[in-house]
Amino acid sequence: MERSSSGPKALFPKGPSFTLDNFSGEDFIVRDFVDSLAESAVPINRRSGPSQAAFDPKPLIRTFESTEELQEKETELLTQVRRAEIQHDQTLETLGRKLDQSMTSFEALDVSLNPGSTNAYEPNARSDGGGNVAVQIGEKLEDLDRKRRRAQDAIFLIQCWSEVSETGMLTSLQDIQRQGGSENKIRCAVIARQLMRISQRLDPGSWGGQRTNGFVTTTGTTTTTNGAGANGSTTTTTGKTHNTREALEKFCETLEQDLLQQFNNSYRRQNFDDMLECAKVLHDFNGGASVIAIFVNQHQFFIDRDALMSDEVTADGETWDQLADPDSEPPGVEPSLQSLIDEVKIVMQEESFIIKRAFPFYETVLAKFIQRVFQQSIQQRLEKVLDKADTISSLAFLRSLHSSRSYISSLIEDLKAHGLTEHPEPCSAHVAQTLDQQLEELFVPYLVGNSYIEREKKSLEEMYSSLLFKFTIYHSTRKKAPTGFMASLAQQGTQLMSSAKDAYIEKLNSSELTPTQKAIMLRVARIKDDRDDGNEIEVSDEDGALSIENAKRMLKWLAESVQRTLEIGSQTETPKDVNVMLNLLLTSMGHLYVQTALDAAYYQATTVENSKTEPDLSYLPEIRPAISITAIMDRFITTVLIRLAEPSATVRRSMEAQKKMTIDEIEKKTNNVIRVSIDVITNWVSKSLGTQKKQDFRPKDGELESLQTQTCQGICTFLAKATRQASRAIDGQNAEKFYSELALAILRLLLEHFKKFQVNATGGLMVAQDTAKYVATMREWPLIKEVATAVDILTEIGSLFIVGPEALREKTRTLTSGASRGKLSKADFKAFVQRRDDSGTVGIQSVLAGL
Repeated sequence: MERSSSGPKALFPKGPSFTLDNFSGEDFIVRDFVDSLAESAVPINRRSGPSQAAFDPKPLIRTFESTEELQEKETELLTQVRRAEIQHDQTLETLGRKLDQSMTSFEALDVSLNPGSTNAYEPNARSDGGGNVAVQIGEKLEDLDRKRRRAQDAIFLIQCWSEVSETGMLTSLQDIQRQGGSENKIRCAVIARQLMRISQRLDPGSWGGQRTNGFVTTTGTTTTTNGAGANGSTTTTTGKTHNTREALEKFCETLEQDLLQQFNNSYRRQNFDDMLECAKVLHDFNGGASVIAIFVNQHQFFIDRDALMSDEVTADGETWDQLADPDSEPPGVEPSLQSLIDEVKIVMQEESFIIKRAFPFYETVLAKFIQRVFQQSIQQRLEKVLDKADTISSLAFLRSLHSSRSYISSLIEDLKAHGLTEHPEPCSAHVAQTLDQQLEELFVPYLVGNSYIEREKKSLEEMYSSLLFKFTIYHSTRKKAPTGFMASLAQQGTQLMSSAKDAYIEKLNSSELTPTQKAIMLRVARIKDDRDDGNEIEVSDEDGALSIENAKRMLKWLAESVQRTLEIGSQTETPKDVNVMLNLLLTSMGHLYVQTALDAAYYQATTVENSKTEPDLSYLPEIRPAISITAIMDRFITTVLIRLAEPSATVRRSMEAQKKMTIDEIEKKTNNVIRVSIDVITNWVSKSLGTQKKQDFRPKDGELESLQTQTCQGICTFLAKATRQASRAIDGQNAEKFYSELALAILRLLLEHFKKFQVNATGGLMVAQDTAKYVATMREWPLIKEVATAVDILTEIGSLFIVGPEALREKTRTLTSGASRGKLSKADFKAFVQRRDDSGTVGIQSVLAGL
């Protein structure tokens, strides 16, 4: 069977297609549309076939009939919607008329209350007449209500008094109490307080009082007051005995305990609103003292801390040793005290939030809480820490006191900045004052009177005496027998050293000295623990020398004391306190240390002033540290101590005078040492010049070994040694003055020296060599200009012994003209020339004759 070339045929014939336009036209008729659809339902090529069944349009017609029914229902619903809309419009119109009627009625009422209004629709045209009437009516109603309540309260109060006076019971009041609620509790408290006052007036027998006639009339009942009774009871005519005071106090106590228990329970549940209600009732009832007490005393912080108060301080031995060591930095606040203060900071910030929400009088509660924290917890721990520090050393106590106060002060400032109940704003003036007051009260026992500054002075004296112990032993054991005007001053210094040494040894042997403090003092003094007798302690020259490092240590210790005094002591007492420290510094460093060394140097200088052997100038270097230490001390006193004393002009002037006196004494002793040293050097030069042989400048031919005389070589060698010692002692302007004065003294000796010897031609060369050596030696010194010019004359003097007559005549014009330094007088010129062996020749005589 062959397939058609046109392709396979569809299984289902394709029906007609329609669009919306086929149904929306005006000429659309349903029956015609159905007929055309039925006509097209049978294929054209099969319509004429005999076997084709007739087309049945009934199902289609029934379908379109159903569609027509739906259309009718839709039309009916649309009609109902239109009717509902009409009814809604009518309802809105009715409500609008009713609103207009209400507004008209309100305006009529407003006009009746405000008869002065001319236009009800103009707000500015109304007066306050009607409003005032309404307010007055309201006030009268409130007044009547208050009177009504007052009358009811009075009736109830009388009823309660009748109950308690007649039966000793408070049934009505207890019924209100059982109802609970804040208002009922407040009312109970108020009525109970009023009943107490009534009882005092109408039933004095219950309070131990008496009446003149012995009778009290209460609520129409005659009662006899038994004033002598032990219980102060009231006996009525019915024979019943009721003590109203006891009944009321018992009820008040029960009520208070009830409220306190409720407050405590609410605190555990963090129900701040209920806590606030209880606090209000108790505040009205008894001022709130009991609720404050239960909140503060039963706080968990105090319960926990009470259990820990017996614990010892937690710092280890190394920390205490560091605290007692004056050369170590303070380790800070003691750990257990620091932990407590840190905890206090957190607790107070947290509890202040609760206090403000739980108490209407929160500032009072906060003040009580602060007092309890400081007076119980912090104070107890602070006392333990300071007691422990006091058993270590004086310095340990002072450092602990200072660090504790500083740390607690920072706590105070942090709490002020936090604000506590006023957080995040700063705390109120009342709370700030309470915090400051607690801080001051904590440290009053340690700062009263002069107790604190005396502790500082004692500690410094112990450290200074330890540091200077070997120094004082060294100088006190040396034999000193000064003469002249320095004798009395040196004797005073010796006595001062001896007393300082004796005081130190006595202190070491004292039973009051703690083991740690004794160990620190021995270490600072650089002596062994088993050597405590001053006579057995070995000292060296180094121990007797001044040390700038030791002076810096002394000033460092003093500066630490000054810092503590400023932060701990009273500002009004600061001038007096720094004056005490000034006296200690001037005594220890100025007199005992610097002046003692200068006295020793002066003593050594005087012993070698006329020495038969070459003098030892090793004492001279002591001047340099003495000057440096004095300068450092002077600057410290001026920039620190005296400046701190400026608030008191009297104290400041006194301190300036003390400082000036000490500095002047040191300068005088330094100058005396320098003057004696100049004399020592000059005397030895003079003694050495005396060893010059008369024939040294008249050598014979073949006997000359050197053009430099041994005397000149010895003197210049000695002057070089003296220069090295002096350069270690002084510098700057002091050195210029010292060397200039020494050079002038030596110059005078040399000028006289060369007038004493006959000089031949070869000896003239020796004189020239000697003078040149002297000049070269002295020109190495830092001389002032005029003295340097004067020293140069020695070179010219040497040439006077070697030049010929013509040159000599020229020198008369250059060396003898004028009267300034660097010139010779005619007499000196003639004296030098006459010492020449050829001075009798015609040429030399003519030169001398021309002078």
